[in-house]
Amino acid sequence: MSAQKITTILLDCDNTLVLSEDLAFEGCADLINEIATAKKVPLPQPFTGPSLITEFVGQNFRGMMVSLQKRYSFSMTDDELDDYVRREEDVVIAKLKEKLVPCVGVDAVLEKLAREGKYKLAVVSSSALRRVKASVEKVGQDKYFGEDVYSAATSLPVPTSKPDPAIYLHAMKVMGKRAEECIAVEDSKSGTLSGTRAGIKVVGYVGPYPDGEKEHMEKVLTEAGAVVVMRDWSEFEGVLEKIQKGEL
Repeated sequence: MSAQKITTILLDCDNTLVLSEDLAFEGCADLINEIATAKKVPLPQPFTGPSLITEFVGQNFRGMMVSLQKRYSFSMTDDELDDYVRREEDVVIAKLKEKLVPCVGVDAVLEKLAREGKYKLAVVSSSALRRVKASVEKVGQDKYFGEDVYSAATSLPVPTSKPDPAIYLHAMKVMGKRAEECIAVEDSKSGTLSGTRAGIKVVGYVGPYPDGEKEHMEKVLTEAGAVVVMRDWSEFEGVLEKIQKGEL
C-alpha cells in the first residue's frame, strides 16, 4: 500500500466518543413499547435497552421505526413519525445529560490531537444533531469539533441513517475533504459500512462492548470493511501512523 497523507479524522459519537448507547437504547425501548401499545402491535415481548441494541446498534430512531413498521405491518403518518422522533430525542437527551461519560481513554487522544494541530476533527453520527451536540457538550469534547458535527438524522436534506454513506459524503463535501485524506472511527457494523461505502478507511473500535462480545465484534467490523480494529483508544496513535505509512 502507498503512503497516505491524512488530514481529517471523522469520529462516530455513540460508544466511540461517549458511552451513550446503553442510556439511549433504554429510553428508546420505553418509547417503542408505548408506540406498540398505541398501535396495537403484538410484540412477542416488550423491547428492553439490551434487546434493542442487539438488533439496531448504529441506527437512529427513525431507521428503527421504518424497520419495525415493515416487520410488524403497522404504519404511521410522516407527522406521527416526526413527533415520535422529537420525543425520542427529548427522552434520550435527558438521560444523557444526567449520566453520560466519555469512552475510556478518548479524551487524552483528543487533547493530544488538538494540541498538535495536524488534523481536522469532526463528528459524523446517525443520531440527531441536538443529541450529538448535547453529548459532546456534556463531557466537554465540544471544544475539539466546533461546528464540524454532522448528523444523518438532521444535517441532510432527506434524513437517513448509517449504513447509508450519505452523511460521510456530506461531511467531506462541507469540509472540502477527499475520502483518501480522511479516516473514520466506528464501533458498529452500520457505521463501518457507511464510512467504507463513502470510500474512507475505517478504524473499528470495540472498547465499550462486554469482554465476551469483543472478539465477535472485531470479526463483524472487519467483515464490514474496517482496516483494523482497536480495543482501546491507547492504540489509536500507532494505528494512525500505520495508515499514514500505507501499512493498513
